[in-house]
Amino acid sequence: MPLRDWIAKDFGWKLFSLFLAVAIWLTVYKIYEEPKNAPAMSAGSTVTFNNLPVLIVSTAADVHNFHVNPTTVKVTVNGPAEVMARLQANELRAVVDLTDIESARDLSRLVDVSAPPRVTLVGVEPSRVAVIPPSKP
Repeated sequence: MPLRDWIAKDFGWKLFSLFLAVAIWLTVYKIYEEPKNAPAMSAGSTVTFNNLPVLIVSTAADVHNFHVNPTTVKVTVNGPAEVMARLQANELRAVVDLTDIESARDLSRLVDVSAPPRVTLVGVEPSRVAVIPPSKP
């Protein structure tokens, strides 16, 4: 088969196949390029809330008699910019769990922070608080 027949035979189909191959390549190329050129908003943003009150959780009936020192913490969270723009301090909870505490002195407990979906905890300062049990009469 001469070279001329090899090129000219079914030329329309060959041209159509080449067009489809280029279209598929451009589509895939564009899909893989979009994350690199995405705006900085999708990368996320960090927000810090100062003076977030520490709540006490206990099974004892006299929860109000326990105190923590310090009573507030500084919480830093990260998440998508659109979520962080609407995030309020009252949506975060800093909690100290005293359900297994015995009456003792000089106790220190970790502060557990709960956050809404799509929000990630970055840090808590201080991460531990001192627990002050009720004084005995």
